[in-house]
Amino acid sequence: MDDQLKWVKSSYSDSEGGNCTEIAHDDAIHIRDSESAPFGPGFPVSPASWSAFIAAVQPGA
Repeated sequence: MDDQLKWVKSSYSDSEGGNCTEIAHDDAIHIRDSESAPFGPGFPVSPASWSAFIAAVQPGA
């Protein structure tokens, strides 16, 4: 399924091809290391889990 997802690099990724995270979504949120792209696996999390993670890492959380 990962090959059918539209992956987007994190806005915190550098422009020189350094370490970065990519995400994609369908009925789940998929996360992968861009160094493993395009063949490396992504791991899925539920939208609720992703929202909880984002809320926890927001400044002031």
